Amino acid sequence: MNPRRKKRLTLAVALVFGLGATIGLMLYALSQNMDLFYTPTELVQGKPDGTKPEVGQRLRIGGMVVEGSVKRDPQSLIVTFEVADVGPAVTITYNGILPDLFREGQGIVAQGVLVNSTTIEAHEVLAKHDEEYMPPEIAEAMKKTHEPLQYSDEQKQGRVQ
Repeated sequence: MNPRRKKRLTLAVALVFGLGATIGLMLYALSQNMDLFYTPTELVQGKPDGTKPEVGQRLRIGGMVVEGSVKRDPQSLIVTFEVADVGPAVTITYNGILPDLFREGQGIVAQGVLVNSTTIEAHEVLAKHDEEYMPPEIAEAMKKTHEPLQYSDEQKQGRVQ
């Protein structure tokens, strides 16, 4: 093999190796930052495709806060509560200030680490609300500035446009 071909071959092999290493490192980094979403039933029983999270895995879980399950530590900000959907409940422990919309019977999404098969240590809790929610300040301002529309009887019956 002449020196010119040998140099090209070495360069091509180095390029392929470098590209492979770069792609491998990118995939590894992405897998470390991926948070999979589970419902409480999927967390306990596994997803339909058979996947089940492992202890120590980062994940997100969403469900309804079980009535009567919220327990607050009086000495700290630690709150423990249960989240359920149609199946078994999962215990979530959170150390911090919960969102204003958090309450029993309300939907939440928690992001954290699986401690055991039915316990999650959350580092973020998001409270969900329905699409009709309006902050009280905005509702009050709208009442003051917007008068309800007045329709005549003809307009109500659809005769006049």
